[in-house]
Amino acid sequence: MAEEQTMSLVDVLEENEELEEEASAVLAGSDSDLCSYPQGYVKRQALYACSTCTPASGVAGGVAAGVCLACSYKCHEGHELFELYTKRNFRCDCGNRKFTELQCKLFPGKEDLNSQNKYSQNFFGVYCTCSRPYPDPDDQVEDEMIQCVVCEDWLHGRHLGVAVPDGVELQEMICESCMNNNSFLWTYAAHLSGAGVEVKEEPITSVPKEEEKGGDVTEPSCKRSREEAEPGSEGRGPEELGPDCKGQGHAEAEPGCRLKELQAIGQNRVQSGAVFWPSAWRSKLCSCYTCKERLSAAGLSFLLDESDTVLAYENKGKSSEQRLQGPDPLMSALDNLNRVQQLEIIHGYNDMKTELKDFLQRFAAEGKVVTSEDIRQFFEQQQSRKRRRDDGRFYSP
Repeated sequence: MAEEQTMSLVDVLEENEELEEEASAVLAGSDSDLCSYPQGYVKRQALYACSTCTPASGVAGGVAAGVCLACSYKCHEGHELFELYTKRNFRCDCGNRKFTELQCKLFPGKEDLNSQNKYSQNFFGVYCTCSRPYPDPDDQVEDEMIQCVVCEDWLHGRHLGVAVPDGVELQEMICESCMNNNSFLWTYAAHLSGAGVEVKEEPITSVPKEEEKGGDVTEPSCKRSREEAEPGSEGRGPEELGPDCKGQGHAEAEPGCRLKELQAIGQNRVQSGAVFWPSAWRSKLCSCYTCKERLSAAGLSFLLDESDTVLAYENKGKSSEQRLQGPDPLMSALDNLNRVQQLEIIHGYNDMKTELKDFLQRFAAEGKVVTSEDIRQFFEQQQSRKRRRDDGRFYSP
């Protein structure tokens, strides 16, 4: 008879610890007790949309609104919520003019609207280019959802137009629509992403040096800076053209434009499908004056900020959680248990894990937020059942 495959207590605890880390990565970076509204437009935070409070849900004509983590617990308990994961530069809407019948319990003195908030179809509970809910009861295909760095929508892997690479959790993705809306990103993609690259050989033209023509070597001039500026720069003053044009070419020159250097190389790629970017790709984007202006005009200045990434936010949440928790006492106690004691704990742990999963699934099915009070009641019931088992009055089947 084949030996039944078993998991050690360490395996079970490590699996559970991984799930806890995933949750804390999203939630620990946000405050669960205080409304985030006083902080203004928060760089990145966990957000929810409440279908109960904005019942006219629907991308066409619906009222899009987002609430912070604390308000989802305190003001929207028992409501139908859409989990939005994290969004950047957002200010909590809870209780403002969009909520006609609800006042925020944590920070009622909000302005009518948050004009800088950006909303998408996600706030109505639909995602991807297929505009379907997640989880989708009518979709039986197992597929992961991946968030676009730019529009922050979530897309099915099969709808990205490219194969999802290994280690995708460590890579950032920009969807095809956002790439096409910001076509200069394709130049970076050809050199940084390493996928779908087509090499285009460009003829090399030799430019005679000034000394070969018998003239003196000249300093970079303002005229050259104007020619290399973006179309439409003619007629602008030195302040608008950047430091290269201040003075008569003797001022300290701005470093060369990396984007123009990449364009001059002549390496292109197929401009279709989403793009997955390697680690630290943001640090390789050009930050010259012209490129900063281009990114700002497109609303993409955050791409130059590596602390903007979801990974940076998650790592911050994990670090904060670890500082609060300290070392795991249960893991530390394993060395003092014999095999029999470990097996007893495994069985008890697995029973509790199954019951907790069933308990949480009821909340998920009803679209309710699990509060600390709900968890407290669950463990009180577990404790009560344990006492009855110990007294011999109750036996679990």
